[in-house]
Amino acid sequence: MSEITAIPYAIGIDIGSTTVKTVVLDEEHHVLSSSYERHFSKVRETVCGKLGELAQQYPADAMRVSITGSAGLGLAQAAKLPFVQEVHAAFLAVKERCPEADAVIELGGEDAKIIFLTGGVEQRMNGSCAGGTGAFIDQMATLLDVSVDQLDQMALRAEKVYPIASRCGVFAKSDIQPLLNQGARREDIAASIFQAVVDQTVSGLAQGRRIQGNVLFLGGPLSFLQGLRNAFTKTLQLDEEHAHFPEDGRTFVAYGSALSACALPDAYTLTQLQEMLAQAQTQTALVADKPLFSYPEEYQRFQERHAAHDVARSDYRTYAGKAYLGIDAGSTTTKIVLLSENHELLYDFYASNKGQPLDCIKRELSALYEGLSPDCTICGSAVTGYGEDLIRAGLGVDFGIVETVAHFKAASFFCPEVDFIIDIGGQDIKCFQIKNHSIDSIMLNEACSSGCGSFIQAFAVALGYDIADFSRLGLFAEHPVDLGSRCTVFMNSSVKQAQKDGATIEDISAGLSGSIVKNAIYKVIRARNPEELGQHIVVQGGTFLNDAVLRCFEREIGHDVIRPAISGLMGAFGAALYAQERSGGTTTLRSAEDLKNFSYTAKAATCKGCTAHCALSIIRFSDGGRFISGNRCEKGAGKKEAEQLPNLFEWKYRHILSLAEHQPEKPKATVGLPLALHYYDQMPLWHTFFTELGFAVKFSEESTRNTYYKGQSTIPSDTVCYPAKLTHGHIESLLEQGVDFIFYPCMSYNIDEGDSDNHYNCPVVAYYPELLMANCEKLTDSNFLHPFLDLNRRSHVVKALHTIFAKYASKKEVEQALEHGFAALEQYRKDIVAEGEEIVRQAREAGRQIIVLAGRPYHIDPEINHGIHKLIASLGLAVITEDSVAHLAQTPELQALNQWTYHSRMYRAAKYVTTQPDMQLVQLVSFGCGIDAITTDEVRRILEDGGKLYTQLKIDEISNLGAIKIRLRSLIAAMEQTQKQSSAKSEET
Repeated sequence: MSEITAIPYAIGIDIGSTTVKTVVLDEEHHVLSSSYERHFSKVRETVCGKLGELAQQYPADAMRVSITGSAGLGLAQAAKLPFVQEVHAAFLAVKERCPEADAVIELGGEDAKIIFLTGGVEQRMNGSCAGGTGAFIDQMATLLDVSVDQLDQMALRAEKVYPIASRCGVFAKSDIQPLLNQGARREDIAASIFQAVVDQTVSGLAQGRRIQGNVLFLGGPLSFLQGLRNAFTKTLQLDEEHAHFPEDGRTFVAYGSALSACALPDAYTLTQLQEMLAQAQTQTALVADKPLFSYPEEYQRFQERHAAHDVARSDYRTYAGKAYLGIDAGSTTTKIVLLSENHELLYDFYASNKGQPLDCIKRELSALYEGLSPDCTICGSAVTGYGEDLIRAGLGVDFGIVETVAHFKAASFFCPEVDFIIDIGGQDIKCFQIKNHSIDSIMLNEACSSGCGSFIQAFAVALGYDIADFSRLGLFAEHPVDLGSRCTVFMNSSVKQAQKDGATIEDISAGLSGSIVKNAIYKVIRARNPEELGQHIVVQGGTFLNDAVLRCFEREIGHDVIRPAISGLMGAFGAALYAQERSGGTTTLRSAEDLKNFSYTAKAATCKGCTAHCALSIIRFSDGGRFISGNRCEKGAGKKEAEQLPNLFEWKYRHILSLAEHQPEKPKATVGLPLALHYYDQMPLWHTFFTELGFAVKFSEESTRNTYYKGQSTIPSDTVCYPAKLTHGHIESLLEQGVDFIFYPCMSYNIDEGDSDNHYNCPVVAYYPELLMANCEKLTDSNFLHPFLDLNRRSHVVKALHTIFAKYASKKEVEQALEHGFAALEQYRKDIVAEGEEIVRQAREAGRQIIVLAGRPYHIDPEINHGIHKLIASLGLAVITEDSVAHLAQTPELQALNQWTYHSRMYRAAKYVTTQPDMQLVQLVSFGCGIDAITTDEVRRILEDGGKLYTQLKIDEISNLGAIKIRLRSLIAAMEQTQKQSSAKSEET
């Protein structure tokens, strides 16, 4: 260390989660040298290597130094070198280079931050989640099998944008994969990925504070990606004068770090710095597990035991006879099998579809035809998986079979007495409890695919390994790292920390296998103990071909399981078995000649069939056929709507909207009521109250994605449920309509319906008006009235309302209008029950099964439910709601306090469903709803104790229903199986 007063140089080192940046300044703050390079988790080596290069330029010069960045603190402390917090470093750089900036947005590898500089200095950073950052963009590029630069070029050619979650890469995959499987343009998906990053920044980081004025954009992604820049400037409505993208944006924070160093007393030569960092001892906090296999012989016995479960094989090039084709168009992979009449495996294929399932299957079918024996005749074909509808339409496959049934068929082939199946695929986990040789309950991961095949694949690629090689590395790891069972993006940080702490790649590979298993058992299956799973367990899916995952699973549950040798092909194998069962001896599958001339084009469109405005993807095939996806009903698919029963979800929504038709002739003033939250339950009351008093009543606009965008900048929390987020847009909508005032009361209590411990509204529904008042700049005490009311205390309500509206009406008039409002609400409730009874009557006459679609009153909003009720109806089922049947049952014994009105209705509805042989309940749950952590367990228990299936659909702002359709079709298949068994029992007796 040198203590010299006249030191001309300062160096700033910014060590981020994925890159190392350096900047060398002279005493007048001119940049002499700057660098930016990825460290691939080899942080110390990369920094030391860079210092070595610089030492050749400045061999004897002393420099003041300061380190910054998310991965720099530990290294700086260990080497006893100065550290400056990265937000402060950015602040220093902005003050020096761009003092007119009002806000700074910086996106790094796994970090995102906003600094507000005017109107009160405020700094905001993302937490431990890397959603909406450079790592997220990297993951999405990998998913599309393109480089980040290619992703950027594709985005510039986009025609439309799809809503995609950017909370983390795994959620986004759940949104992107169905779009790819339905044939959406990859250019549009690329642009949607960048828009997702912008949305995450605006809603997740700005949290209600408006980003405006001069905005400075920093960090690698914003330096390299024009598509991302365009998305930011368009969303924030910034022109060239106000959007600043400095040329050295990627090293800007390192520049700030160097400025910070200029004020420090100590200086070092670059060689000294290199030695100090190389010798620094960082602390380790590794938690290690036992090795998976202690010695090679143990592994050999394990392999021999599992090799016993295999199928007979024959060669498709020489086989003579009938054959049956099974295709599994999975989320990330494509599997194909060809079976003989005697179930010999003639041909199999398993590979990543690289986001183009139709091209992949066409290519492989052509290869199959080329080598197929002339004496072999394909007599039937079936397809399952995410891409089922597209593949059937494009390639003429005979049958479609829902995934769950295909996997059950395959598992039963290997283990007729199977009582539990767990299938871990690319990005879904499917678990089936089997009773009496039929699927009794189905558990699927909700919308997050942490702990699936793509989870471990992402790490293998990031660490520079082929998935198969990476998996093998963990088999004999001496100290497998305990990484917990968190999701992929959180796990990134754990893996990087483990590497810094000295864990080997082998230890990390074994640790990730353990994480997959723990996630499946404790987060998807939610088992309290291993015995709950059953004694005859079949494991399948490509992920279980990984011996390390299989070994971890057996160790976790404490006994052996069956893994068929064709574990990764089970969906396709089950589809081939199904094709054989259903085949009439001929097939509509495209011939080899047809495939030679087969091609297709894809384009995006918006359906104008109803107010839902579904985003359609239209694929036209070379033979004139077409396939439409993204629609929620037959109308969108260009088909004539099949005869459907009335739908209570639709009826309730239309009834609420129709209230706006009734208005006074000479209104005293205009009141705005938002179509949001509790208003979907109480609108008849308040509409009647105001019109009786002589007010014109205006509703906010019908919800769309644009409604969300209208209020996006005022949303202070990214974790609140989507129905609450939409409320901000509804307030903006009413302000645009120029109403005299908005009336939106706070209500701790809902109306007491009896048969519950209490009758609260949830905290969001109860007090959201307070939050709106605090975050929406345009709201004032005069244009936004939000009194606290308890509708169970009529005299209190009359007094409170008269105080507010004294200049418009007397106390008597207020009291009378309120009585009429309550009467209208009571009539609305009776009408719901009557309409529900009529739908049930019609369904039973038509021999249809009935679904009680249970949720909150605001789930009838099409932007919130995304047309799930229409999807259910299109599958041939009748739809009623929980409040149409809740009065027909008493609340069963619960394990939780029954204190929420909306949830109490669900408990009673669930109890009633257990008494009806032709009914099942499907529960809608909004992401971010804390109370549902309790209610979902209670509803599940009530239904399962009553011999019913439990189906939960989690919904948020993402409208793709691919995974939801699979879940609903699985439910229908299980219902049909139960019906068959009941009929068989009746015939026996």
